[in-house]
Amino acid sequence: SVFCFRLNRCDLIDQHCEVLISALRSNSSPLRDLDLSNNDLQDSGVKLLSTGLGDSHCKLEILRLSGCKVTEEGCSSLASALRSKPSLLRDLDLSNNDLQDSGVKLLSTGLGDSHCKLEILRSVLLDIPHCKLEILRSLLLGIPNCKLEILRSVLLGIPHCKLEILRSLLLGIPHC
Repeated sequence: SVFCFRLNRCDLIDQHCEVLISALRSNSSPLRDLDLSNNDLQDSGVKLLSTGLGDSHCKLEILRLSGCKVTEEGCSSLASALRSKPSLLRDLDLSNNDLQDSGVKLLSTGLGDSHCKLEILRSVLLDIPHCKLEILRSLLLGIPNCKLEILRSVLLGIPHCKLEILRSLLLGIPHC
C-alpha cells in the first residue's frame, strides 16, 4: 500500500535527513510520498536526501521540498538523483526556494536524462526574478517527450507570462 509521510513545518533540520535516508534505503519501506515542506533542510539536507533517492531500494514517487531553503547546490544533488537509474520520483515540488538561474540549469540536466521519470515539477521558476527565455527553453528542451503537466506547471510559475514569449518558446521545441 502507498504510504504518505507529512513532516511539513516540523522544525526539521539537515541532520534529521539521515534518519529519513535509512527509511528511503530500506527494502521493505512502503514510503511513496514525503512532504518536508517549510523545514530548514537547506542544501546539506537535500544532498543527504538525494543519496537516498539514488538508492536502488528507494520507491519514493512524490517529494515536496517547498520552502526548505534549497539553492543551486541542492539542485545539483537533486539532478544527480534524477539521473540515477532506479529513480522513481515523478513529482517534485521546489517552490518557494532560492534556486536562481544556475540552479534551474543544473536541474534541467537531470530532467533531460533518459532515467528521469519526473512528470510534475512544481513552480520551479516562480522565484527566479526576471525569468530568462533561454533558461526556460533549455529546461523544457531537456524534458523527454515534453510532458504537458511539466510545461503547464513551469509556465504558471512565470509572473506576467506573455503570449508572444510562450509562442516563441514553443515554436523552438520539437514535437511539443
